[in-house]
Order: sequence, then C-alpha cells, then structure tokens
Amino acid sequence: MKIVLDAFGGDNAPLSNIQGARDAVDELGVTVVLSGDSEKIKKCAEENGISLEGIEILQADTVFGMHEPPAEIIKAGKTSSLAVGLKYCADGNADAFVSAGSTGAIVVGGTFIAKRMKGVKRAALGTVVPTRTGHTLFMDVGANAECRPEMLEQFGVMASVYLKAVHGIENPTVALLNIGAEETKGDELHVEAYKLLKKAPVNFIGNVEGRDVPEGSADAVIADGFSGNIALKMYEGVSLTLFGIIKGVLKNGFRNKLGGMLILKSMRGLKKMFDYTEIGGAPLLGLKTVVIKAHGSSNAKAIKSAIRQAVKAVENNIVEAIGTKLAEKNED
Repeated sequence: MKIVLDAFGGDNAPLSNIQGARDAVDELGVTVVLSGDSEKIKKCAEENGISLEGIEILQADTVFGMHEPPAEIIKAGKTSSLAVGLKYCADGNADAFVSAGSTGAIVVGGTFIAKRMKGVKRAALGTVVPTRTGHTLFMDVGANAECRPEMLEQFGVMASVYLKAVHGIENPTVALLNIGAEETKGDELHVEAYKLLKKAPVNFIGNVEGRDVPEGSADAVIADGFSGNIALKMYEGVSLTLFGIIKGVLKNGFRNKLGGMLILKSMRGLKKMFDYTEIGGAPLLGLKTVVIKAHGSSNAKAIKSAIRQAVKAVENNIVEAIGTKLAEKNED
C-alpha cells in the first residue's frame, strides 16, 4: 500500500512529518511518498539521522501557507506539496493522502483535485472525540460552514458507513446536534434535517444537545461545519483546561502529591483517551480517494497515527462502501 504524505503541511513540518513517515514505514509496513522539495527533505532527514529507506519523494516546488486563501490551492498553489500530493493520488498512483496543512485548502483541493464521489453534495470532515463510554465520530467539523438539510442527511449516511467499515460498529447510532432533544427544536435547517435523517438508512436516534456528546449518547453526531467546529474546539479547550487544573491540584502540597502518585497509572490512561496524537486526524469523507486531515500541530506520533488511519480506511474499502450505500439510498 502506498500513502502520500504532505511533507510540509503543519506547524512542525518537515521534521515531524519525515519522522512520522519513517515510523509508519517501520511499524505499518507501507510505502510512504513524501510530497515536497526533495533537497529540503533529504537535508532534514540527514541532519536528524532519519533513514529514507522505503520512503519515496514526490517533487513539489512550493508550500501552501496556512493563511493563504483556500481557493488558491487550484490556482497559484497547484505546485505546492499539498496540491501535487493530492493530484498524485487522484491519478491513481497511490491509495491515500495525508496532510496536516490548511483545512480549507485540503477541502477545496479534495473537492476539485481528488473530486467528490457521484451523488455526494459536499465532502465532510469527521473526527473522533473521546466520551465516557468510548468514542464518538463528530461530523462535520469545519468543511462546510453553511449546510442544507440534505447535506446533513448525507453526512449521517457517510458517518454510519465509516463507523461500520473502519471501526467495526455493526449498527452505529446517529444523532443530530441541536439545541434541544425535541423533534421540532432548532431552526429550519435542523427541523428539516431531522425529518430526512429519520427516513434515511441509518440508525437515527434523534437530537442531542452539546452536553450529551461527552456522555457517549451516540456513535456519530451530525452537525453543520460551523456549529461542529465550535463544539469541537470547545471540547478540546475544556479537556486541556481540566487536565491543567487537575495537574495543578495534584502538585499542591504533600498529600495531593502522594494521592497523585497513587492514581498516576489511571490518570495516564485517561490522558491517553484525550490525546489527539493517538487518533491522528479527520477523514474527509465523500471523495473518490481516501484523504485524512491531520492536526495542524501534529508531532511524529500524530503523523504516524494519521497514516495508520488512512491504511485502515483503504483496507476497509471506505470509498466503495460509501458509494454503494449512497447508490442504494438514491434507488429507494
């Protein structure tokens, strides 16, 4: 299997990406193609003692900046490591694409370079968040700030297929993020989306409020990209703040330090649940190829995890599975 990795995407590139690629090749047995300036990649690898054995390099002349207008990825940014890597996959030369670069550029590039699948109205980003009972797939978390009811319905179908194919959940529950549990709650978008999801070929359990998500109320929570992104960032912020508070309390005084030592193992397990580097990234579902958006501040571990996520998606034929399900729905 061959996975393309944008060598210059993310805050810690290219070192973290090269090291993550090295670890993925060694641990997952895949071939990684680093897209980017070959001389800079080789120099960074040599300076840090990283072997490039089993790693290929796809020459790209520029880097697409995080603050550049996303639409430029198909114009001025077409020679960037992000665009070149996407096109390499779109042309059938590799099985999946991973980048920690600009979310907007990945969405635009995925849509216009990798292309949407037939029948898909908009590609959507889904990310796994920890809950009391395990994990929940949150989608959309930023690809589509404005949505129509039928788009949210498709997000629900794609999320359901992804959870079954990649996570092995036979009949995943799907809920709609809203301001109340009642069927008539929310604006017109959410009222109409509720009606469509109720008839969709998914295990729809109704609306959930933001406070219900951490309890693990559903396997997948569907939202428009604007609401989903705000909820996700709040989720991340509260988690970081709570761990900071707990750490401060456990360091305050001898008794607290002693108590901290007694629960250290449990705390490490809890912290691991909330560690984004374990998950890797967010799949951009609805495209003709597997695309994984890694966290912008990804370290080598997170990059390796994102590549692992891409491998699982390819192995479980997620693109074909989503296409089949949408085709069946359109025939009904």
